[in-house]
Amino acid sequence: MSMLPKSGRCSHGYYHTQSHYGVKEYSRYSSEVVEDDYKHKANVRIQGVVRKKMVEKYVREESMIRGPKFLVRLRSHTVFENTPIKLFCTVEGYPMPVVKWYKDGVILDISSGKYMVDNNYGIHSLEITRCGTDDTAQYTVVATNSHGQVSTQSSIIVKRFRQEESSLYTWLPYTAPMLPKIQYTKINITFLDKFGPVFATEGESASLTATMTLSPNLANLQPEAHWYRDDTRLSDSKWVKIDIGRGVTTLTLPHLHKDDEGLYMLRMVTKGGIAEHSAFVSVSDGPPPVPGAPGAPMDIKIHDANRDYVIVSWKPPNTTTEGPILGYFVDKCEVGTENWTQCNDHPIKICKYPVSGLFEGHSYYFRVRAVNSHGISKASRMSDPIAALDPTEFERLHAKKLGGKLDVVSYHDEIEAEGKPPGAPSGMYASETDRTYVVLSWKAPAYSSKAPMWYYIEKSVAGSGAWQRVNTQVPVRSPRYAVFDLAEGKEYQFRVLSANMYGTSEPSEPTGPIQTQELKGVPSAPGQVISTRETDTSLLIQWAPPKEPNNLIGYYIDQCVKGSKDWTSANHKPHKSTKFVVSGLTTGETYVFRVQAINELGLSDESQESSPLSVKAALTPPSAPYDVALLSCDGHSMVLNWKKPLHSGGSAVKEYYVDKRRSGTTMWREVHIPPVTERLYTVEGLTEGAVYQFHVYSANLAGLGAASSHSADFTCDAWTMPEPGPCFDLTFCEVRGSSVVVEWQKSVYCGSGPVTGYHVEFAQQGSADWTRANEKAVDHRFLKVEGLVEGVSYVFRVRAVNQAGVGAASMPSDAVVARALPGSQEVSCMVDPKSGDIVLSFESCQMSEGSKFVWKKDYKEITDFSKGTVVKTEGNISKLVFKNADKEDFGTFSVSVSNTEGVSSSHSISAEELKKLLALSYDIRHPIIPLKSELAYKILERGRMRFWLQAEEISSNVTYKFFANNKELCGADPNKMSHDVSTGVIEFTLDHFTEENEGTFTCQITDGGGKGQSSLVLIGDAFKAALAEADYQRREYIRVKEGPHFSEFLTVKVGDDCSVTLVCKVANLKKESEFHWFKEDTEIIPDVKPDLGSGVCKLPIKLFSMKTAGIYKATISDERGKDMSQIDISGKVFDEVINKINQLAGASAAELVIKSTATGIQMQCHLKYYTSEMNITWMHSESKLSHSEKSMIGGSPSMATMEIIEPSEKDKGMYSIIIANLENTNKRTIDLSGDVYEKAYAEFQQLKAEAYAEKNRGKVVGGLPDVVTIMEKKTLSLTCTVCGDPKPQVSWLKNGAEVEPDDEHVVSLDQGRFASFTIKGVSMDDSGRYAMIIQNKYGGESVDIVVSVYRHGEKMPEAKPTLSPKTIIPPKLPIEMPQPKAAAPSPAPSAPSPAPPKAPGGRGVKSPTPSRRK
Repeated sequence: MSMLPKSGRCSHGYYHTQSHYGVKEYSRYSSEVVEDDYKHKANVRIQGVVRKKMVEKYVREESMIRGPKFLVRLRSHTVFENTPIKLFCTVEGYPMPVVKWYKDGVILDISSGKYMVDNNYGIHSLEITRCGTDDTAQYTVVATNSHGQVSTQSSIIVKRFRQEESSLYTWLPYTAPMLPKIQYTKINITFLDKFGPVFATEGESASLTATMTLSPNLANLQPEAHWYRDDTRLSDSKWVKIDIGRGVTTLTLPHLHKDDEGLYMLRMVTKGGIAEHSAFVSVSDGPPPVPGAPGAPMDIKIHDANRDYVIVSWKPPNTTTEGPILGYFVDKCEVGTENWTQCNDHPIKICKYPVSGLFEGHSYYFRVRAVNSHGISKASRMSDPIAALDPTEFERLHAKKLGGKLDVVSYHDEIEAEGKPPGAPSGMYASETDRTYVVLSWKAPAYSSKAPMWYYIEKSVAGSGAWQRVNTQVPVRSPRYAVFDLAEGKEYQFRVLSANMYGTSEPSEPTGPIQTQELKGVPSAPGQVISTRETDTSLLIQWAPPKEPNNLIGYYIDQCVKGSKDWTSANHKPHKSTKFVVSGLTTGETYVFRVQAINELGLSDESQESSPLSVKAALTPPSAPYDVALLSCDGHSMVLNWKKPLHSGGSAVKEYYVDKRRSGTTMWREVHIPPVTERLYTVEGLTEGAVYQFHVYSANLAGLGAASSHSADFTCDAWTMPEPGPCFDLTFCEVRGSSVVVEWQKSVYCGSGPVTGYHVEFAQQGSADWTRANEKAVDHRFLKVEGLVEGVSYVFRVRAVNQAGVGAASMPSDAVVARALPGSQEVSCMVDPKSGDIVLSFESCQMSEGSKFVWKKDYKEITDFSKGTVVKTEGNISKLVFKNADKEDFGTFSVSVSNTEGVSSSHSISAEELKKLLALSYDIRHPIIPLKSELAYKILERGRMRFWLQAEEISSNVTYKFFANNKELCGADPNKMSHDVSTGVIEFTLDHFTEENEGTFTCQITDGGGKGQSSLVLIGDAFKAALAEADYQRREYIRVKEGPHFSEFLTVKVGDDCSVTLVCKVANLKKESEFHWFKEDTEIIPDVKPDLGSGVCKLPIKLFSMKTAGIYKATISDERGKDMSQIDISGKVFDEVINKINQLAGASAAELVIKSTATGIQMQCHLKYYTSEMNITWMHSESKLSHSEKSMIGGSPSMATMEIIEPSEKDKGMYSIIIANLENTNKRTIDLSGDVYEKAYAEFQQLKAEAYAEKNRGKVVGGLPDVVTIMEKKTLSLTCTVCGDPKPQVSWLKNGAEVEPDDEHVVSLDQGRFASFTIKGVSMDDSGRYAMIIQNKYGGESVDIVVSVYRHGEKMPEAKPTLSPKTIIPPKLPIEMPQPKAAAPSPAPSAPSPAPPKAPGGRGVKSPTPSRRK
C-alpha cells in the first residue's frame, strides 16, 4: 500500500487554499470543511496502518489487492471563471489500475491543452488552469484493472465574477490571480524510422524503435510515448523495458514468451494531438524439451484469490504440427523461493484449475505445462505474484476519534459490544460459476464486537429442501467463498450464516437456483474463411464465428503455401477478433488459410481452407488526372490532352472518362459513353463560340478515381494562326546533376505548314524567367538540356517551329530537380568475349513490382527484333544485345525503367566506334578454339571406350564430330556423345571397342566462328593394350554385376609347416553355384569340398615341387554366368614359394646325423619339408659337393640327405649342409672321422653284405596261387618261376612233411628257373597245406599253398585259407662276397633238380589256372 506523499498533501492543501480565497462556500471556519479535512486525514491514517500490515504479511512490496479501490475520492468545488482548479483522488490496486477521466459521461479530451492530467504514484489529478463557464459539469474518474472497475464523481460549478461580489473579500490577504488565456503550441510529429513486424522465437529478445521529428522541437514540450499491446498500456516491468529520448523511443522485450505476441502500438501524445504507429510481433514456440511435445500454455491469470485458495486460468497453445493435448499440470512457487511444486497429480483437461491449500498471508507464483502423447511442454511464463489474503480485510478498518484527535485505527469487530451474536448476512449471489465450483459473495452484517466473527455456508440441491453445511472444518472470515466438488450441470441453492462465540445468526435468504456449467465440449469449427489483400507482405483474414462458441477464448490461424500442405501457425497466442492481418508473407507467393476456435477445453476442428490468394498490395482507385490542355480546335470540336494520375493505385490505369460543362454552369455531362484508353481525345459536337470546361476521371481494376480539377475556360473558336499549336506530354529521363533529357509529342495543330523543328525552354520553379535551351531548332522530339544547377527544381516547355515562325508554348511540365538518383548507373557498351555480340548493359538502382526496362534508339522504342536484336533482363540488369550488328546500328540508345523514380540512362555509338566494335566481334567469333588437353581415351566399365578432350571454353551452341579412320562415328545408342559448357569437356563413348577400331581417332569442333581439332593414334602395342584392358573391364563388369564371381583371386599361401595352399574368395553365390579346381585343364577332386558358405575356397598342394608346378584354375558358375581365376605356379611365383619354404624349413633344420646304408655312409638333416628344388648346398670341408656316382644328394619330404658311395679314407672330414633364402642362411655341420667314421664304415660293410645276400638268395618270382580248389580226379599242376645265384634248390612239403615224388606226384625244376609240382588224379586225400621251399647259400624262402578237393556234383566250396606269412630263410654265415677285382667264375651247369618226394597215392588232375599272387 502506498500513502499520499507529503508533496502531494502540500499540493492538495495549496489548491484548497486557493479555492478558499476565491469561493464563499469554502470558509476556513465552516464545519463542512473541518469534517472533510477530518475524513481526509482519517483515510491517510488508515492507509498508514494498511501499509504497515502489508509489510508484515506480504513477501513482495507491491500491493496484492485484486481490484482497484479509491482511498481518497473526488470532492466537488464551486469556483469563479478564469480561476484555476485541481481535482484529486488516490487509487490502489494490483495490477496498477488504469485511470480515465470523463466529463458529463464523455471521455475527457486532453489533446486540447486545456486540461492537464497527472499521475504521481497512485495520486491522480486533473487541473483546469483557467476555468470557463463551459467547465461546469460532473467529472468522473474510472479506475480499471484486470480484477475490476470502480469510479468516483464530483461536480465543478463555475460562476461568473461580479465586481460587487469581489468587494466582499477585500479583507483577504490576496486575491486569486487572473491568468491570461493560454494558447497551446501544436506540435507536429513525423515518424522517420518505424518499427516493422517482428518474427521471433521464445527465449529471444526483440526491440521496437521509432525515430521521429518534432515541429517545433521544444525542450520543455516533449511528447509522451505511450506503448500498447492489443490496446493495453505497457509500463516498465521485468518483461518490458521502455526507453524514451528526444526524437526516439524504444520498447525492449528482453525475454520473449508467447504472452508477448500481439499488435504493438506507439502513441506519441502531445498537447496538439496524437501520432500513432503499430506493427505485429509474432512469437513462435521455442524448441520443445522432448521432440513432438506441445508448446507452452500462456496468459496465466489468477481469479478469486482468498485466504487459502486461488483459481488459475490459462489459454491453450496451438497444435498445428504437434499431437493433441491430453491435459495440463499446474505448478506453484512461493515468492522468495525457487521451489516449484506440482499442484495436480493427474493432467486436467480444461484450462482452469482451483489451487487450494495455500497459506494465508503468503504470496505465490503459478505456471502451467501442457502434456501430449510425446511428452510435457516447457512451462508457461509465471504469473504475477498473488497473496493468499482475505479480500475484505481492509474494509473492516475503522478510525476512532479520541479527545477530538485521530488516535486509533482498528477493525470494526474490535469495538466493544459484549454478549451478542452477529446479525444475518444478506445479498448472497454467485459471482462466478464453473463446471465443478461456484464462487459466492454476500454482504456482511453490521457488526461491532471484539469477538471474532465467521461464516457457515450451506448448500442444497435445488428443490430438495435438504441443507448441507459446506465448511464444517474451516471457518470462513471473509464474505466470499468458493464451494468446490459440485456436480456438473446441476442446480444448487446456497445460504450463509454468521457466527461468533455467542451464537449463530439466522441463515440469509437462499440464493435462487444456481446451475453449474455443463461441459459442452470444444467450439464448433469457424465458418467461411476469406482472405483479402492488405500490403505486399500481408493479407487480411476474416472468418465467421463458430455456431457453437461454448465459452470461446479466441482463434488460431494457420497458413500454408498453396500445394505444399506444410501448415504453420500465423499466431501463437489466441486472437479474440474474427479478423487478423497475417504479416511476414512472401510477395508474389500464393497462400491458403484455415482457422481453429479455442475454449478452455481445447481446439475445435479446422475450418474449411480459404481460397488461394497471392500476396500483393491491395488495389485502390487511381488519383485524379491533372493539367487538362487544349491542343487544337476547329470550331465544332476540341482536341484535349491531360496528364496521367500520379498514383495508379497498384494497377495500370486503362480507362479515362471526360466530362464537359458550359463555363458558369454546375452540371457536368459525359462526352462519351465507352471509356477512352488514350490521353488524347477529340470532343465532338461543340457549339462554336461557346466557352467550355472539362474534367477527367481515370479508372483501374479497383474502380473509378477522383475527378481532375476542371480545365481553364476553352472557347470553341477555330484555330487559324499560321504557327503550330502546342506540343504535349513532356517527359524526362536521364536526370543528372547538371542535365536532363526532355521528350515530347508533336503538335496536333501544325499551322500553315509542316513542323520543321522544336525549341525547348526552361525556368526555375516559381520563376517566369524562361531560358531557351537550344538556339537552333532540333528536328527530333528529344533534347538533352545541359547547364543546370544541381539541386534546383526546373520546369520545361516546348515550342514547335514551322515556316511561319515559332508556335505556342506547351503547358509547363511538372517540376524536376536536377539531381541524379542515388546509385545511378550509366549504360555501358562492350563486345561479349564469348559470343562476339555487341552488348549495351544497364543496372538499375531501383526496382519495384511490375518494373520493366524499355530500350529506345534515338528515343524511339525498339520494337523490331527481326535483325537479331535481343533484350535480356535478369533481376535489375538489362542488356540490349546485337547478335547480327551491321554498320547502320549507330545512334543514341537509351533505357528507362518503369515504376521507379525516373531511372534511365543512354549511350551514343558513333559510326567510328561501331566499326571498331564490329571488328572486335569478328575476331571473337572466328577464333581457333584453344584446348586445355588433346584427345585422349579412358576405358570405362563394360569395356566401353571414352574419347575426350577439354577446350579452354565453349558455348552452348558448340557442335562437334568424332571420326575413326576418317569415318564419322554415330552418337546414337548404344554410343553416347556429349559436352559440358561449364568445364569445356567434349566426349564420345564407344560402347564396344573391338579389333576393327584400330587406327586414328579425330574430334572436330565448331563453336560460332571458331574451330578446333585433335587426333589420337591407337595402333600396334598401344592398341593391343587398350583392347586387352577393354576386354578385361567387360568381363569384370559381367563377372561382378551379373553373376557369381571371385571377390579375391587365386593366391598361394605357405603355412608355417611349409604346406602350400591355393586360396580364393567367391561372392554373389546361390545354392546352385558350383566350384571346381583344375590343373592344366584337368579337374582336381580335392579331399575336402570347397566351403561356399564362407566364400573361402582352399586347395592344398601336396609335396610341392617342380612336378606340382603349372597353371591352376578355379571356376565358379551357375545359370547366371561363370567366373574364372587362374594362377601360374612357375617362374617367379614358384621361386617365391620355394624361397618361403627355404626360410621356414631352414629355420626348422635339426643337426646332421650319420646313417650307414648298403651302398655307403649317409648324412641326414631332418626338417619340416624337403624338395630337390630347394636352395640346399652340401659341403665337404671347403669343397662343394654335387650330385654324382660318388655323392648321391637327395632326400625325402621330411629329410635332406647326402650319401657317400663306397666311402674310403679320403672321404673323411667335416661335412655341412647350407639352406639359403633371400633373407638369410641356415647351416648344420658334422665331423666324419676317427671312431665315427670307423663305426659307420663297419656298419656299411655289414649292410652291404646283407644286401648282396638278399639280392642273390633263392626267391619265388611268381606264378604260385594262394589257394587252389579242384574237383577230384582232376590233375593239379603248381608251377612257378624261381631265381637265385647260385641256382637254388627246390623242395615241396605237405602239411609239414616232405613230398616224395612217385607216378602221381611229380616234382621238377627246369633250367634252374621253372619249378613245378604235379598231382595226377587228385583225390580227397590230396587236400591240405603245401609248402614250397627254395634256397641257396645266401638263403631262401618258403611259400604256402592251400589245396581243397571236392567231389563231383558238389558245390564248389568257398575257399577261406589261413595263410602263414612268407618265411625268409637266412643265409649261411659268414656271408661270402666275391672280390671286386676277381674274374667272375663261369656259372656251374645247372644241377638237375632233386627228385621230389613221393606223394601219397592218388590220381593226378590238371590244375585250373590259379589267380596270381601280387
